[in-house]
Amino acid sequence: MGQKQKNPMKFIVSIVTALSIWEGINVANGFTTKFVTHRNPTSDSRLFAVKIDGYDEAFEIINECSTSGTPSEELFDAVRFIDRNSLKIYPDEEHKQALWDEAHGSWKLQMATGGGKFKQFKKVPIFAFAMVDDLNFGNGVGWNEDNIILSLLGPHVFSTRKRQMVITIDDLFLFAANCSYLVPGFIRDGMGLGKGPQDFKGRPPAFVFIGASDKALIARGGTGGIAIWTRLSKDIRPAAYGSK
Repeated sequence: MGQKQKNPMKFIVSIVTALSIWEGINVANGFTTKFVTHRNPTSDSRLFAVKIDGYDEAFEIINECSTSGTPSEELFDAVRFIDRNSLKIYPDEEHKQALWDEAHGSWKLQMATGGGKFKQFKKVPIFAFAMVDDLNFGNGVGWNEDNIILSLLGPHVFSTRKRQMVITIDDLFLFAANCSYLVPGFIRDGMGLGKGPQDFKGRPPAFVFIGASDKALIARGGTGGIAIWTRLSKDIRPAAYGSK
């Protein structure tokens, strides 16, 4: 008695705002109802990457940190090595396409730098996921991989030449139910809900993929911040979107 009750809409709005701001979480595209099976990742990232001196050592650090969820002192330099040598590691369309194929699957966001000026990875304090399949990109937050609170979904637009995935938002899900029709207009406008890449003034939001393996995914957001995910062992789509 006497305690002020929490407003559930304010809670939802706060999560939506977090999704829009957080560098590693704020990405999604337009929605389609068709789901396609995740591709099986290659067992070794070197199968599609040109191995250069230092590559194995760098990805060993990245894989270990992405799995443990704890950044090491060497992690930023390891990621920077892959990033700076991307033209050598992914020299042509075939290698870049293979990198994109490896990015398919369900991922848990482990850490991010938060912006281009930061040179240190910080752990993400909540459960946040990303998902890529042949048609869609999705992401969201929840208690764990079996209990997703809020998620976004939509068709991705990938440029093989740039290793870039342009991202927009068409639909929002709460507890695996499509609730896009319930989103108030001011939130819809703030999120850019329903906008296509051509509808943005200037460049639309996008991620550039830096590297991937059977364990880790690395990408840079529009502000220059870098995020690292670890691959989940199970398909996140049923928990996030209520469909296989």
